Amino acid sequence: MRGEYKTPGGKLVGVDVVVNEAGKPVSSTIDGDFFVLGDDDAAQTMLSELGAALVARRPLAPIFQSYPSVRLVGVDDVAISTAYRRALRTEKNGSESETGCSICANVGVDDGSDISTSNNDAFHQLHEERWRSLRPLVVHDVPRAPAEQMATDEQWARQVAAGKRPAMLRFWSWSGRAVVVGRFQSIEQEVDVKAAKQADFAVVRRSTGGGAMFIEPGKTITYSFYAPKGFVEDVPVGESFRLCDQWLVDALKSLGIPAFFSGTNDIACVQGKIGGAAQRFFPPTDGGPGALLHHVTLAYDIDTEKMGKILRTSPEKLRDKAVKSAVKRVAPIRRQTDMGFEAVSAYLEEYAKLSYN
Repeated sequence: MRGEYKTPGGKLVGVDVVVNEAGKPVSSTIDGDFFVLGDDDAAQTMLSELGAALVARRPLAPIFQSYPSVRLVGVDDVAISTAYRRALRTEKNGSESETGCSICANVGVDDGSDISTSNNDAFHQLHEERWRSLRPLVVHDVPRAPAEQMATDEQWARQVAAGKRPAMLRFWSWSGRAVVVGRFQSIEQEVDVKAAKQADFAVVRRSTGGGAMFIEPGKTITYSFYAPKGFVEDVPVGESFRLCDQWLVDALKSLGIPAFFSGTNDIACVQGKIGGAAQRFFPPTDGGPGALLHHVTLAYDIDTEKMGKILRTSPEKLRDKAVKSAVKRVAPIRRQTDMGFEAVSAYLEEYAKLSYN
C-alpha cells in the first residue's frame, strides 16, 4: 500500500507499507525527491528508523532530533506521517496534512527558504568572493555512458574530499539516453522501466537526492561542480544552491533568457522549468577538506511526448503547481533562443572561464 504527500513549496515523499492478512502494517519504507545532507550512514539509518516508527505509531520528531548530523531538505515529520496515513487510506490524497496528528510532532520543513534573497548586495558580494577565491578549473570532459558518468561524479568528489583533486567545474555530455533517478527515489514509482528499455534508455541512480531527469544526447547540458566543503559550509541550504549556480543564471540572462531560481533547487523562467540542481557533501578523508558535489542538468531541448511515456509523475507532485502535467512544466532553452545546442554549451563554458579565472 502506498501514500504520497507533496509539501507546498517543498518536496514529494512516498511511503510504501506492507500489511499482513489482517490488514495490519508490518513494515514501511520511505522514498521521494527530497534531499538529505549530512553523514551517509546516519542518513540511511535515520530513514529506516522513521519507517519503523511509523508502523509502531511512535512520534517521529525524536528521531530527527537524535541525528543532528543529518538534515532532510524539503520534507518533515508531518509530511512523512501524512503519506503514511494515505497509504493506510485513513487520509485521502490531495487533502492537507494534520499538523497535530497522533504519531508526529512537527519539527519544521526545511525547504531551502532560509535564504533572504539571491539578489541583494550581500549575496552577490559573497558569490564573487567565494568563486574568485576558489578559482575552480573549468574542464570539458569526454562523453561517457550514463552509469560511468554517475561513477565519475562520485569518484571525483571523493578525490576532492581527500585533497587529491583541485576544485573543478566539469562540463560533460552523454553517450547514450538515460533516466537518472534521485538517490532516495523509487525507480518503480518514477519510471516505466519497460518503456525505458524499449526506447533504449538506461535507468541509473545518482548519488544525490532530487527528482528524476530525462536525458538525451545533444539535448541536455550538464555540469558538475566539485569544491572543498568549506565553500558552502557556513551558508544555509537555499543559499548554497544559489551560491553554486548564480553564475549560470547570470549567463542565461546574458543570452536573453530571463532565468531565475525557483524553490530549493530549480532553474526556471516564466514559461516553466529549465533545469534542476542536486548536491551532496562528502566527509573529509586522508586529511582532506571534505567536498561538495553540486551538479546541474539543463534541458536545451526535450521530447516531451517520449518523456511522458517513460517518466511516471505523481499527480500529488504537481498539486501545488500551476500546471497539471510534467510535460507542460518544462521550458527548454531552445524555445527561448536561436542558438544551437553546441553554441549554448560553449557559451556557458566560456562564461564560467572568463568570470572566475
